[in-house]
Amino acid sequence: MAVAGGGLGGLCLAQGLLKAGVDVTVYERDAQLAGRRQGYRLHVDARAGLALEQCLPPASLAVFQATCSEASARLTVVSERLRVLNEQRRTTDADPYAPATLSTSVNRQTLREVLAAGLDGRLVFGCELTGYELAGSQLAGSQLAGRGDGRGGVRLHFADGRQAEADLLVGADGVGSAVRRQYLPAAAPADTGKRCVYGTIPLGPGEADRLPSALRDGFTAVIGGQVGMATGVVRFRHRPEQAAPWLSPAGDYLMWAVAGDGRRFGVADERLTAMSPTELHALTARMIRSWHPDLRALHARAAVDETFLVRIRTSPAVPPWPPSRVTVLGDAIHAMSPARGSGANTALQDAALLCRTLTGTAGNGARTDPAGSGTFPAGSGATRNGGDLIAAVGEYERQMRDYGYAAVAASQAAEAETGARHNRLMFWLYRRMTGARA
Repeated sequence: MAVAGGGLGGLCLAQGLLKAGVDVTVYERDAQLAGRRQGYRLHVDARAGLALEQCLPPASLAVFQATCSEASARLTVVSERLRVLNEQRRTTDADPYAPATLSTSVNRQTLREVLAAGLDGRLVFGCELTGYELAGSQLAGSQLAGRGDGRGGVRLHFADGRQAEADLLVGADGVGSAVRRQYLPAAAPADTGKRCVYGTIPLGPGEADRLPSALRDGFTAVIGGQVGMATGVVRFRHRPEQAAPWLSPAGDYLMWAVAGDGRRFGVADERLTAMSPTELHALTARMIRSWHPDLRALHARAAVDETFLVRIRTSPAVPPWPPSRVTVLGDAIHAMSPARGSGANTALQDAALLCRTLTGTAGNGARTDPAGSGTFPAGSGATRNGGDLIAAVGEYERQMRDYGYAAVAASQAAEAETGARHNRLMFWLYRRMTGARA
């Protein structure tokens, strides 16, 4: 089996399949795990917790739990003058680190490294998928490529001319997915016009005490007149390098993000997307120049080189399609705004569901094919028989469309609801506070 994309969803799927005895290879276009900036603090909930419990080996799950951030107890909304507009505190006694009640934050890079552990030889870097062919089909490259009798396999084509063969191809290659582009072109995500600049502020000894009081715990949304800011503290339960020597060192930090409609950034979009980290940091400093001095001073302490831009895109809900030996998960099929913090959680949920439907297990106790064929294990839900495999993919896609598109719709509803407020452009900052857990 082949997975295109070594992000959170693709790596989680690979872990689950290996745990169930399925041979799998992940093809990642970047040269290494930290090849480009993809984000910092992520909110994780029970969707992620249960998926990781199913797919990860117990030792890796324990490392994940050890390297989570200390669970926050407060969600706060403030004005650009630091006046508290809304505050919510955790009221449950549920364990915030247990899979079924998970509710905390993680460092994205640390989680990705945990998910990659043990995939040596199965995670291939520098392989950018450009397209695929399905055996026995005259429709390769079309929206209906390879759908039919289920016989044969998939041939993968990479940018450097290499090829590979697989029984099943999973597109976990993100919002710009090459798999989705060929397989489901109508599902291309739309540019919302919103832009978000992310960065971090290291929290060394004593630094946390210098934060404005409203920003010292959990997630905070700063509501401005035209743009807004989000901040989130990450205080590791255990430093990654102390929890596992193979994890990259990381210290506590405050994630910050300045976001709004692209027009509010005051430069042409072509120029904005080409800006360096230094230029983006300087631009966002100008955008908040009338804000409270403590917020401006906070922004000035950022690690400038860690600043980067994200264009917010969202996927349309497309009608059901016939299943085949190609499928998609995560942002490749249901990209969404940051509202409610659902993107990563939904991708991990996809990975666990696809693993279950393919193997007929929860990721435990499956037998490896004794013939060493590298296909699905005997007695699993999807065998080498194409009909069973495609039926399993179809069941995954049926369920994934329901909750995936519901998550996209929820983020869009959050945008519309907050659009009725005075600060239309910062829908996700405020809604994130009123609709998501800490």
